[in-house]
Amino acid sequence: MSEEYRIEKDSMGEVRVPADALYGAQTQRAVDNFPVSGICISRSLIHSLGVIKQAAAKVNAELGNIPQDVAHAIQLAAQEVIDGKLDNHFPIDIYQTGSGTSSNMNTNEVIARRAVQLVQELSVKVHPNDHINFGQSSNDTFPTAIRIAGYIEAKNDLVPSLKYMRETFLKKGSEYSHVVKTGRTHLMDAMPVTFEQEFGGYARQIEVGIKRIETALSNMAELPMGGTAVGTGINTHPKFPAKFAAEVSRLT
Repeated sequence: MSEEYRIEKDSMGEVRVPADALYGAQTQRAVDNFPVSGICISRSLIHSLGVIKQAAAKVNAELGNIPQDVAHAIQLAAQEVIDGKLDNHFPIDIYQTGSGTSSNMNTNEVIARRAVQLVQELSVKVHPNDHINFGQSSNDTFPTAIRIAGYIEAKNDLVPSLKYMRETFLKKGSEYSHVVKTGRTHLMDAMPVTFEQEFGGYARQIEVGIKRIETALSNMAELPMGGTAVGTGINTHPKFPAKFAAEVSRLT
């Protein structure tokens, strides 16, 4: 980020923000208030927040909640978040407000400023709260992002890696099936076993673990979006949750 600054204003007053930062006052206040670990939230979680904002913009436009041109600009900017092009504009520490409000606002501010940049010729005004966060709350946005990120990471990375490990154990067990070793229990020699028997046990444990993960994934696919403030559903369209879930499924 630049060492030069601009002044941003909000209801709490003025705050200095790096001149080239896409985020605004809310994000900068979080950076200033929570300099705890120096570790930012995971990239996968940031990208999932991009998915949420892109899906929400499309659905809110369909429901007549926000203008179509604003939704289009938001979707363009959100795609850059999804693609990881704006990762450097998400500086907030993993230790922050309990509901993830800081990261939610970080996402809203980044997408708002970037959306305006992408459609400058249209003179579109995009507001972080009134447009990008319409019908949402950090109470449902952040847990939804956690579920989306966890689901994608587990399905695309964790499960395939575990399957590869299982196949490797089976392959090595077969390769060394003729080798006998001493099995031990209670710090004593017990019975002779082959490497195929031992590695087969490891492979079976991994297989069962994969099944547990896949069962959990079906539960993770249930998204809390639409609950808004403390689960009341206030300020969101009654058709928004189902349409949002369908759009997230399409995007992911």
